[in-house]
Amino acid sequence: MKKDKYLEQCFKGEIIYGDNFTLNEINNWFEKEKEGYSKLGTNELEDLNNNIYHYHELNKEYGFNYIRDINDFQNVLGLGSATGIEFEPLVEKIKKLYVLEPSEELRANKIKSLEINYKEPSISGEIDFENNKFDLITSFGVLHHIPNVSFVMSEISRVLKKGGVLLLREPIVSMGDWREERYGLTKNERGIPIKAFKQIILQNNLEIVAENYCFTLTTPLNRIFIKFFKNPIYYYKTYILFDKILSKFFRFNIKYHSSNKFDKFYPQNVFFVLKKGSLD
Repeated sequence: MKKDKYLEQCFKGEIIYGDNFTLNEINNWFEKEKEGYSKLGTNELEDLNNNIYHYHELNKEYGFNYIRDINDFQNVLGLGSATGIEFEPLVEKIKKLYVLEPSEELRANKIKSLEINYKEPSISGEIDFENNKFDLITSFGVLHHIPNVSFVMSEISRVLKKGGVLLLREPIVSMGDWREERYGLTKNERGIPIKAFKQIILQNNLEIVAENYCFTLTTPLNRIFIKFFKNPIYYYKTYILFDKILSKFFRFNIKYHSSNKFDKFYPQNVFFVLKKGSLD
């Protein structure tokens, strides 16, 4: 009965599924997710292995544009950044790049001329770096693969410098029923409810510099688009700008979990630009 009540709260978006898991439960989750993405066999993965990245325009519009006046980053950390290609637009400004990446299949030695320093992420979520180390941290579509989101966010805040920037993009919908197999998704991934997400952000001394919503009806539109074009619809800046308008208009209608496939006229993702405050 307690389990049913817990899941009910999760699907309502009141709490984050997995956020209160024991270490043993986290370990079981991690074993399923470690190579989960690399084993999906999607076109996106094939392109990634061929050094083609589909999210540059999205990341520029909602993330990198906010830090374009910063001339250099001494230490940068990417969570789940795979080959590091997401940093291509910033590579000339980065002195040292570290990447936490569980998958051995999704690693590269360099991004352009910049060496990538890989670390295996801890199953517990602890980040093995000292306090206040990084000028910039990115997490693009990673946290929704992790059970204990609150703890990992506290670790991200700990290793981020005071005044440092965190770029964070995540789905904010359930992505269906994670107890069942879902096409194109790993075993455990689920979106992060926006209300709980913002509470975690504020609890960790992170200021919201920008909060933008995106990907309204992107999945069904892309199914049509990809039949005629090589790259997905969100590869193109024109679509990103169109979706920006659409997502602003339908933001009021966000629901965490919907069993009606036609009831999805709202943005599926949020993109935060966060800055660490001066408090300890």
